Amino acid sequence: MPRKFFQRFLPSPQTIKENKSLSVFGNWLHDPNLWHLNRRSVAGAFAVGLFFAWMPVPFQMALSAGAAIFFRTNLPISVALVWITNPVTIPPMFYFAYLVGTWIIGEPPVDFSFKLTLDWLLNELSSSWRPFLVGCFTVASISSVVGYFSINNFWRYSVMKRRATKSHLKK
Repeated sequence: MPRKFFQRFLPSPQTIKENKSLSVFGNWLHDPNLWHLNRRSVAGAFAVGLFFAWMPVPFQMALSAGAAIFFRTNLPISVALVWITNPVTIPPMFYFAYLVGTWIIGEPPVDFSFKLTLDWLLNELSSSWRPFLVGCFTVASISSVVGYFSINNFWRYSVMKRRATKSHLKK
């Protein structure tokens, strides 16, 4: 069940290999272990993808792909999960990360209005970069661990349920 579920949504290996931003990985993309759908590779892919989804850096897809290759997790899932952060979700996600960072550091949150301009980034981010980055790293780490164990447990539960159903049908 989990394998079929994920296969419905994944792009083909050829689509990933032809992606220009991932061409930097060259022949590493041909490793068959990066395309397997099993409990370990999918849970690891969720850990990698969720971690980089919270990182406020450009080229999240490439970083996620590099980590997927390094940790030998499912590449398409790792890369697809970074799209959790998109133009619609970035402001609330990163504001949440900022609030988490202020709570950890012990600084009061600064009131500001968000404007997507270079001037705003240079002026406003200079006063709040520390809690923002601490919050991003903290939320990324927690999301990564929760994602890994959630998918791992979901996969095990699905397999056990399928086996129980098969053994029940044989009787």
